[in-house]
Amino acid sequence: MKPTLTQARGALLREITTVDEHGQRRTIEVPVERPLTLYVDKRELVTLMTLGQLPELLVLGYLLNQRLVSDLSALESVTVDWEVNAAAVRTRGGLPDLPARTERRVITTGCGQGTVFGEVMAGLEGMRLPPAEQARLSQGTLYRMLETMRHQESIHRRAGSVHGCALFRGDELLMFVEDVGRHNAIDTIAGWMALHDVGAHDKVFYTTGRLTSEMVLKSAQIGVPIIVSRNGVTAMGHEMAERLGMTLFGRALNRHFLCYTGFERFDADGPIAADPAT
Repeated sequence: MKPTLTQARGALLREITTVDEHGQRRTIEVPVERPLTLYVDKRELVTLMTLGQLPELLVLGYLLNQRLVSDLSALESVTVDWEVNAAAVRTRGGLPDLPARTERRVITTGCGQGTVFGEVMAGLEGMRLPPAEQARLSQGTLYRMLETMRHQESIHRRAGSVHGCALFRGDELLMFVEDVGRHNAIDTIAGWMALHDVGAHDKVFYTTGRLTSEMVLKSAQIGVPIIVSRNGVTAMGHEMAERLGMTLFGRALNRHFLCYTGFERFDADGPIAADPAT
């Protein structure tokens, strides 16, 4: 049973006046950043700073990725009201031990509201991703994904200042969303996947943001084993991906990329050179 959702929408861009290096006034567009305070059964939980492109899906993904709900059947409704910048979640029977479960937090590098509750971090060892034979990415498919993203219409192309995340099956783009923080974008996709019963084992995440531990963790929680980023990787993101058996591609732009981890999932056009240390 799925929750009922509002479809709250607002302007994503706003015009402002600037002065350029020549002293000329120019009107440009900038993304609209909003606070969205999340209430669960009238209890205030967190305030997310968001673009608000698909706020109901963001709320669903946030609750799932923070392990506050295990599936959407626990939720009766999500109501977003931009007049008061609030999202009201009504559960079917309450969330047991919510205060205790949200007490421990780890502040992450996520833009805006990057927190991961301690329970999520504690469950890292129990995560299992699909084996390499079930989830692979060829070099040709990777190039086609990057070409699709290069032509994708986006707020970033018009105004900058946002991150984008996409979900692919092979080279087919299934979902694309932008937000002021990459963690919000991946949560929104997680909400979309759960709402539409989209499986994760054969999917690939694409992100414009860096591959931090938070991005690796959220992808693993959802069950997506491969992430492609236009940006680089942090040492903790790399270490976590190796522990989880995840495949990370970074610095992926045009026909250039680096495969950081999970080489066994990558079908290169040519043979992969042997490790000189072996």
